[in-house]
Amino acid sequence: MKILVCISSVPDTTTKIAFVSENREFSKQGVQFIINPYDEWYALVRALELKEAKGSGQVTLFHVGLAENEAIIRKGLAIGADDAVRVDADPGDAYFVAQQIAAYAAGKGYDLILVGKETIDYNSSMVGGMVAELMNLPYVSMASKLDVAGAEITAECDIDGGTAVVTCAAPAVISCQKGMAEARIPNMRGIMAARTKPLETVQVLDNSTLTKVENYRLNEGRQAVKMIDAGSMDELVRLLHEEAKVI
Repeated sequence: MKILVCISSVPDTTTKIAFVSENREFSKQGVQFIINPYDEWYALVRALELKEAKGSGQVTLFHVGLAENEAIIRKGLAIGADDAVRVDADPGDAYFVAQQIAAYAAGKGYDLILVGKETIDYNSSMVGGMVAELMNLPYVSMASKLDVAGAEITAECDIDGGTAVVTCAAPAVISCQKGMAEARIPNMRGIMAARTKPLETVQVLDNSTLTKVENYRLNEGRQAVKMIDAGSMDELVRLLHEEAKVI
């Protein structure tokens, strides 16, 4: 079984967000970057579990990013991936990333392409669907369970009021969310082995983008709670209408 796991570099969740260049760029100064948790904890670990259950296979990491991100790729190798590929480019937008994945994976015989359901910085959840469309493959979005039997893929997705069980034929693209697997911590043996595992660098495979950032702005943050007397219904309605603007 050949599995391609796509990983992104994202700011650690404790990062203090700031913008520069007239709010057109995210400031990387002092920021600790990590593997996107949905990619690491669920997509990568489930890929390793499937390989281990079968007793053979190949798990390849795929990343679009600059050389400064190789440390996080090595962490994925330390967790257990066999090798990795890095497209030497700034990720641009979701379409740009999806094109790199689709162009690289075409014709290489991957049974599964796994992505996290979304990145924790942009929360757009677009790359997986775009890859499936570009490659004309089945796509299961936000799967919480995944099993493979021969050429048949079975996935479970949480829906309102229950769970949907879907099947499709391999190859397919699956986006992974909580429930797919349990996070793994690299051990010393894995960390040492990761130093010599292959990490191939390739040039941009397709240079198109569909969007650009005009500007960023920070959320206003939480405001102080206003306590309204239980008998002041008119005042509550006025505040909900004029200040909160929810009615």
